[in-house]
Amino acid sequence: MKTLRTPDERFEKLPGYSFTPHYSEVPDAEGGALRIHHLDEGPSDGELILCLHGQPTWSYLYRKMIPVFVKAGFRVIAPDFVGFGRSDKPTSIDDYTYARHVQWMSAWLEGLGLDRINLFCQDWGGLIGLRLVAAHPERFARVVAANTGLPDGGGIPLESAPAMHELYRSIPVVGASELFVRFAAKDGPPGFFFWRKYCAESPSFSIGDVMQAAGGGGGLADDIRAAYEAPFPDDGYLAGARKFPSLVPIFPDDPEIPANKQAWKVLSAFDRPFLTSFSDGDPVTAGMHQVLQERIAGAKGVDHVTIAGAGHFLQEEKGEAVAAAMIDFIRANPSE
Repeated sequence: MKTLRTPDERFEKLPGYSFTPHYSEVPDAEGGALRIHHLDEGPSDGELILCLHGQPTWSYLYRKMIPVFVKAGFRVIAPDFVGFGRSDKPTSIDDYTYARHVQWMSAWLEGLGLDRINLFCQDWGGLIGLRLVAAHPERFARVVAANTGLPDGGGIPLESAPAMHELYRSIPVVGASELFVRFAAKDGPPGFFFWRKYCAESPSFSIGDVMQAAGGGGGLADDIRAAYEAPFPDDGYLAGARKFPSLVPIFPDDPEIPANKQAWKVLSAFDRPFLTSFSDGDPVTAGMHQVLQERIAGAKGVDHVTIAGAGHFLQEEKGEAVAAAMIDFIRANPSE
């Protein structure tokens, strides 16, 4: 497997991100190894919080939350998924599959021996993180899901797949500034179709443009935008960021739907405390908090949280408030 590794100098003097890097290796499924980067902040004996990012972000997304957790006495680990941040980046689109991401992060989790984990997961952090919970439920003490879900086909009949694929092929590639408008539209093709197509096919795909469009209010300052782009010096590093949306099992013939259905069987019986902490301004995952609350045993009887004034990347817009809500949840639900 051919990979690229972002030069260290790309991560120097990023605003708000002075954390020490840590590295470990996992099998790449082709006889080689991949280096995965993670942050490890706070007291080594502190209760553990694991923060999983989504697409197209990396652990930089948690720079506002980490200090809040550490000040409260927690140990925080925040990895970069393969293809993102300071982790290795396979260069072929075909190297990235949903199953491989779960395998890579499962091997990473076991390799570090993480246990009694308080998971915070957003976007793809949930698609991977909830699969990890299902595979290793004994390792997780509590879960906080924010603007995420675990798609399993939603009962859409298999015979609908050809028409859905044809609809997807028929839509145009729109610019980043239009993506979240499409998500919010009440009619027309699903907004996620446009998101997937933009990432996969746009010749001007830009992580900075995506974060700017989703930034809320006046968007992002130039130095913050540049920090999100730091792991990707040129297009050769972008295979993972481009591929992730195409791996979301939104079509009923997707190969990962059976695995997600199996994961739901475990999650439905997962009775450790489970909090939804969704924002009130995210058109991407609107309504998914209700699915999680209804289907997961540990979500029953929990005082779920809505983060006001934030869009999809609530860690960027309201990071301190999101971290405080998680701390309150942990303290209100002490370990057995």
